Amino acid sequence: MIVSGTAKDILIRELKDTISDQKEMIATLRAALDASTSQSRELTVQIKNLTEQVDYLKQKLFGTSSERRDKNVEGQISLFNEAEQENDSAGQSTDVEVKPHTRKKKQTLEEKIKGIPVERVVIDLTDDEKECPWCRTPLEYLGEEVVRHELEYIPAKVKVIEYVSKHYICPECKESDEPYIAKAKGPEPLMKHSLASPSSVAWVMYQKYANGLPLYRQEKDWKESGIELSRATMANWIIHCALQYMKPLYDYCREELLKRTFAMADETRVQVLNEPNRKAQTDSFMWLFRSGEDGLPPIILYKYSQTRAGETAKDFLEGFQGYLMADGYIGYNKVPGVKRCSCFAHIRRYFIEAVPKNHEYDYTKPAVQGVEYCTKLFKYEETFRNKGYSHEKLKEARLRYEKPVLEAFLCWLKQQNPIRNSRLDKAVTYTLNRADDMMTYLEDGRCSFTNNASERGMKSFVIGRKGWLFCDTPSGAEASAIVYSMVEMAKENNINIHRYLKYLLEARPNENMVSEELAKLVPWSDETKKVCSDTTA
Repeated sequence: MIVSGTAKDILIRELKDTISDQKEMIATLRAALDASTSQSRELTVQIKNLTEQVDYLKQKLFGTSSERRDKNVEGQISLFNEAEQENDSAGQSTDVEVKPHTRKKKQTLEEKIKGIPVERVVIDLTDDEKECPWCRTPLEYLGEEVVRHELEYIPAKVKVIEYVSKHYICPECKESDEPYIAKAKGPEPLMKHSLASPSSVAWVMYQKYANGLPLYRQEKDWKESGIELSRATMANWIIHCALQYMKPLYDYCREELLKRTFAMADETRVQVLNEPNRKAQTDSFMWLFRSGEDGLPPIILYKYSQTRAGETAKDFLEGFQGYLMADGYIGYNKVPGVKRCSCFAHIRRYFIEAVPKNHEYDYTKPAVQGVEYCTKLFKYEETFRNKGYSHEKLKEARLRYEKPVLEAFLCWLKQQNPIRNSRLDKAVTYTLNRADDMMTYLEDGRCSFTNNASERGMKSFVIGRKGWLFCDTPSGAEASAIVYSMVEMAKENNINIHRYLKYLLEARPNENMVSEELAKLVPWSDETKKVCSDTTA
């Protein structure tokens, strides 16, 4: 091919081709640079999120679990005007009596040993010491002095009660084909063909569900006392007595809970080994449903379920109408006819976990600002509680002081633009998704501000689970839920737990009992408190 034109034209065409190639190369490099910049930006975000996750896990492993923050940090300022808060508190109505803060009085020795049997050990002089060493005159009795007190521990003793039935025969017809024989009938056994008694079964239940002592450790304890009881035997005791005698009272308490206006709920995992058509490693769940903090006697009920599906809450709370306090789990939305309340302890926890390491008091950080909004609300709640506000007064104070903070908090949340998938992003999203439920507690002063009461009840189960690890069968899990319910209700109603369990096994509630009879066996009844009080001898 012959190229026409002068050498200058040829050079110009070559330069144009070079320029075109350079432009294509520049465009390619620019695209590569943009892709690299985008990738670098994504990697930076990923590194930041992973670093944040590492700091979070380190805090969970090695840091303190308390969410309380030090109020006395040198140079620390507050996001809110504390002087204004003090003036607001001072400007409140004076018709409420302010409880003065006093240090708890130290318990005296007499108060500590009150109700405990006392054995007197008299220390006397010998006959020789009863004479005056100077003139050998016999000494006269002057008085006595208590030198000291010692606490003596008496180990538990096991004894066997043998029931002997006396038989009688009619002397006139004993030679006949059908002589009349009368046999004395004793009390019905707790379990047929078993050594179980109300006191022994109550003790096994108390040790496992109140003290978190697994059955294999109790097995060793019984052996130390002189009797060999296998863990299988004790498990059978618990399952039989819980399902046979405590289930009717459990069902009655559930009916009473459904009549209330305020309820709370929580759930956690439990492993059950031998569930039908399920692997042993599959998670099941223990649910907790309890009455609210409305001043009425507390009702606490546990419920075993194979799943975490909201159907469990829906079925258990069927017929309940009122306010339901729970965490952010959407399964509770399936419960019809309730008004959801959001737990501010959970909301605050999300923001606390989003605070960057070593920036707890850096108010330029959005996570710290979120914590401050929550802390402001908690301070108001603490102030109102310390002043002993009635439910009506509490509602009025919440609307006056807390509602503006809530509205400002929600407005602040909508302005945030956190890094995607960061802990702050999760905190903001979690809170905004519950914006409507956050305001529900303002409607009634009896509504709870947090779900801490439920979490305290669930903590007892979690502590026990660390010891016994799993349930063997679904019936064992159901029995555990029932016994835990009785134990926690006894604890919340301030009665002796072991004495109450023994009292129930002696009374033996059954399905034939009417509501009036079952009402006498609940832990808050006058009859129960009279028998099971800690001061009862």
